Amino acid sequence: MINTTTSAYFTLAAYFDTAVFKYLYFLIILSLYVLIVSANLLLIVVICMNRSLHEPMYMFLCSLFVNELYGSSGLFPFLLTQILSDIHTVSASFCFLQIFCVYTYASIEFSNLAVMSYDRYLAICCPLQYNTRMTSNRVVILIALTWLYPFLSIFILISLSASLQLCGNTINKVYCDNYSIVKLACSDTTVNNVYGIVYTVTLVVIVLAIFYTYLKILKVCLFGSKQTRQKALSTCTPHLASLINFSCGCFFEIVQNRFNMKHVPHMLRIFLSLYWLTCQPLFNPVLYGLNITKIRCHVCHSL
Repeated sequence: MINTTTSAYFTLAAYFDTAVFKYLYFLIILSLYVLIVSANLLLIVVICMNRSLHEPMYMFLCSLFVNELYGSSGLFPFLLTQILSDIHTVSASFCFLQIFCVYTYASIEFSNLAVMSYDRYLAICCPLQYNTRMTSNRVVILIALTWLYPFLSIFILISLSASLQLCGNTINKVYCDNYSIVKLACSDTTVNNVYGIVYTVTLVVIVLAIFYTYLKILKVCLFGSKQTRQKALSTCTPHLASLINFSCGCFFEIVQNRFNMKHVPHMLRIFLSLYWLTCQPLFNPVLYGLNITKIRCHVCHSL
């Protein structure tokens, strides 16, 4: 008879004995976290303190940087603790809390990039209507939806997973993952699977909508003036690069979850599972700070 329980804790099996190297890994992860917090916090302060940056595009960027802080804070302190620990277990309540943070971070990231693409579409393709359509109230509503929809959708996802009866408590990752918990279930997971598919399809539709928006922008640029092309290039390139980087990171994670990756070296599997949660918070501040002139000038002035 299979013993079905609701686990009080989970064991993270992807950790391995690093001996004296654990202090080196700790310093590397700590340095990355400090760099992420410093870079994103600097850009948030720069945008908030300079009235010339109180425009829709920079408000959406500020929301993006806040999300980078939120997502990295849901992962890095936990990683630092686990690296120094000899027992890699985590309570079920904390595990689900981490899943909530990580998954909402991903949803907010895509939603924010979608809103930013819409903003650029209006600015470049409908410049005469931009100020009337992208009002302060509209900006507030879009940012609110960017955060509220992911929180609601992931809350439902976590609620479905938390109610499952499990046959085990071992997660083969270095952090808690919803799909790994669903795979441990002994009870019926049909509702979880259907909701997971709908949620994934929704994210795919958002990504496709973003690419479609940029194709429309590209079409306008091809037949526009040199000034229009330069404006599009300077503001849209960072958005597209950020989208491609994050989409690739999420793709790596989905492939790892859905397929047997035992033939891939263990360290590479860990790196790929962490890529979307570590590189994006590092990538975005550098990308936007260097490529958008107004931000770069204000950052240099602040320093």
